[in-house]
Amino acid sequence: MAAVLVLGLAVHGVKHDGGTGRGAAPTAAASAPGGPSASPSSDPYDPAHFAAQVKARAGQAGIDPQLLMAILYNESYKPHDPAAERAWQALKPDAAFGIANMHRAAFDDTKAGRDFATRRWEELPDDPDLAVEAAAWFLHDLAAQLPAHPAEGLTRDELLAVGYNAGAGNMLAIARGTTPGPAARSYLDQLHANWDKAARAVAG
Repeated sequence: MAAVLVLGLAVHGVKHDGGTGRGAAPTAAASAPGGPSASPSSDPYDPAHFAAQVKARAGQAGIDPQLLMAILYNESYKPHDPAAERAWQALKPDAAFGIANMHRAAFDDTKAGRDFATRRWEELPDDPDLAVEAAAWFLHDLAAQLPAHPAEGLTRDELLAVGYNAGAGNMLAIARGTTPGPAARSYLDQLHANWDKAARAVAG
């Protein structure tokens, strides 16, 4: 999660504190109720395997578990095997770690003053629960920065997803009326496609 220039370049955000992540469902949910099952697959890093952690950590952070699960689905585009993540990070030191794809700066910023304050970013590949916990509080912190009355266009959950992907600065620009760019739109399209699947996963 490293902040980028406005209009949603596809990297992961940086800022935070307070509020609830709850909002109306994304406006264009693409996954029909009869769509793909959210039952856990044989992949040990399938987000559906972590439904219990998602519900618990979202509850602690005061954010919508469906949003958190949908973001994990969005972030499941790359392998999360710890050895693979570390090999990639050796080639690309600014790579993200863990099932929620969190960058070091975002993790270190989010953990301050929290129960996991003594944990290290390097632990994320080996501890999915820590990754879920950090992502939940990151969303909590993003929610605290949203204006009380954002510009029309995106729901609260959609704005938080943009913040998760592209940083607080981009989220706030869009909340104030800037049109989302192609990368932000792409991330939101993925969120919509994963929305119903995420609901089924956390309902199980």
